[in-house]
Amino acid sequence: MKENIRKQFIDRFGTSGTLYASAGRINLIGEHTDYNGGFVFPGAIDKVIMAELKANGTDKVRVYSIDIDEYAEFGLNEEDAPKQQWARYIFGVCREIIKRGGTVKGFDAVFAGNVPLGAGLSSSAALESCFAFALNNMFNDDKIDKFELAKIGQSTEHNYCGVNCGIMDQFASVFGKKDHLIRLDCRSLEYEYFPFKLDGYRLVLVDSKVKHELVDSPYNKRRASCENVARTLGVETLRDAEMADLEKIKDKISEEDYKRAVYVIGEKQRVLDVCDALQKGDYATVGDRMYKTHEGMSKLYEVSCEELDYLNDIAKECGVAGSRIMGGGFGGCTINLVKDDLYDNFIKTAKEKFNAKYGHEPVIYDVIVSDGARKVED
Repeated sequence: MKENIRKQFIDRFGTSGTLYASAGRINLIGEHTDYNGGFVFPGAIDKVIMAELKANGTDKVRVYSIDIDEYAEFGLNEEDAPKQQWARYIFGVCREIIKRGGTVKGFDAVFAGNVPLGAGLSSSAALESCFAFALNNMFNDDKIDKFELAKIGQSTEHNYCGVNCGIMDQFASVFGKKDHLIRLDCRSLEYEYFPFKLDGYRLVLVDSKVKHELVDSPYNKRRASCENVARTLGVETLRDAEMADLEKIKDKISEEDYKRAVYVIGEKQRVLDVCDALQKGDYATVGDRMYKTHEGMSKLYEVSCEELDYLNDIAKECGVAGSRIMGGGFGGCTINLVKDDLYDNFIKTAKEKFNAKYGHEPVIYDVIVSDGARKVED
């Protein structure tokens, strides 16, 4: 990938620039909790978006996406927004830096990635974090702090891409550290690194290669449900709610809003349970909480789908320690905590059974927890 980016950059722009990268992410547990002020437990992975950039002395950005095989050119004012969706991520990062008083001048860029698309590994956050880190380094002498870089990515999603996301994806992409997961308190933004070197287990993603196109915006609807319940409870977010509080207002909210809140309040505690269990090497508890999260996402939050529930069932049958849907939902992959000696049988069984039922094999990604946004080389 690096050599290809280097070659394409010289072919297009007749010079060479500086290489930057930022990672996709996994989230071991803590799904749909970030915008509810709760805890998440992500880590960066060894799949990245990599970009080569160089200032071009103009007020124009010229950028080529190798993977999509498309070129975009745009200015740096609000009215210059490009039409291509992928280019809006880069434009948004430029605008968000400028809006915060930072500097962005015209530059040339070529980028590519090996973060699987549609698998819930947040390739968009990797793209935003890669360019935010690069532009901070190139034009701002690294003066923008890491939290602000994550917020720049999040604001890009809100203001230029129409997704009202939380901070987790961009945070993990910027702050990722090899062999560590990060517990982030999404309310206070305090964070703590937890060593994550699995002894006798592997972390495996099973990608269903299914993405259900939905008529409405289920993400924004679920967020609205959580906000309705918080408002009824008189708290800022569901982070401040306990199950007993929820039961007291059950007759004042819809059944749908109630179910969403049950999931979120339960998930808050599951993240803390997993952090404690990992410190003790108690993988049985880690796995149990992962299964409980899947059940909640399927039955209460209703963001799973038949294919992912089936993969979760296969994991249970094969004795996998823990398995759950990962990401926003409605397709993508499951994340699985698998004992080394069960790995081969699990992968073989998942491929065969899924193929027999749905006509294609799932794709397997072994996950290595890695570093986040960084300069690769000049």
